[in-house]
Amino acid sequence: MINVGIIGGSGYTAGELIRILMFHPNAKLDFVYSTTNAGKPLSVAHQDVLGDIEMNFTDTINPNVNVLFLCLGHGKSKAFLSENTFASHTKIIDLGNDFRLEKDEVFEGKKFIYGLPELNKKAIKNGQFIANPGCFATAIQLALLPLAKAKLLNSDVHINATTGSTGAGVSLSETSHFSWRNNNMSHYKAFEHQHLGEIGESLHQLQEDFNNELLFIPNRGDFPRGIFATLYTHCEESLEDIVAKYKAFYKNEPFVTVTTTNINLKQVVQTNKCIISLMKKGNRILITSVIDNLVKGASGQAIQNMNLLFGLDESTGLHLKPSGF
Repeated sequence: MINVGIIGGSGYTAGELIRILMFHPNAKLDFVYSTTNAGKPLSVAHQDVLGDIEMNFTDTINPNVNVLFLCLGHGKSKAFLSENTFASHTKIIDLGNDFRLEKDEVFEGKKFIYGLPELNKKAIKNGQFIANPGCFATAIQLALLPLAKAKLLNSDVHINATTGSTGAGVSLSETSHFSWRNNNMSHYKAFEHQHLGEIGESLHQLQEDFNNELLFIPNRGDFPRGIFATLYTHCEESLEDIVAKYKAFYKNEPFVTVTTTNINLKQVVQTNKCIISLMKKGNRILITSVIDNLVKGASGQAIQNMNLLFGLDESTGLHLKPSGF
């Protein structure tokens, strides 16, 4: 069994990790660390696990766990690892943004691999420290990687993507209160979202000469979870050829499905799936990509990376079904 520790146990991503790991056949929760809830049952913060797991939050760390998930706020993982030492065999998966960019990938002798399995599977399998991708970045990269692989990203890419309120984290803010978010919509960080950096690096990994703009408008949706992203760019290839390229790129990827039908969020919420829909109008290709921001966009992908690190089938514990109604 893989002994698992979670740091920052009160937030949404930690709650998703707990929910999935409870039923993972090869993993066992060793501790869930939270200074604010130490001694209290996990169900105090994560009501959906009531009756499924009898375990309390702790403020004590076991430094000998097999794998450690960091579910801290962005920028806090470096500080935590500077102050706490773990065994040489402990594998670390960071769900924050501290180590995602190439300039930040090495920290205190630890080299973090960018953990998008559909791009870096071999490196992940041979790694020890993983930088889990961002949620928007996951949906957008999976939508564009096959075009980059085929060297077909030769124009600006226009991106409009809407995320659920859980993407803002568990702490309340002016734009996450129900009274503001419900029946409302807004955009934020237009053209300058922090996930653009990691997206650009991944595209350059497959198409070195890509130097066009990613014109990204992120939106706040009035639903709790999911990302619905639409992207379009210039492309002269026929729809049939593009679909063939996407299906070939993802033929061995268990969580990515390619279709030409209209898709919706309910097809992926509560799962580790990404569904990509392709349409063509004239010389423009329209790509729609949908994921659950907390599962494929965070905790499910983190467990997918854990499976790869420990030589398991990457889909172990992740056979999750959405609810279509």
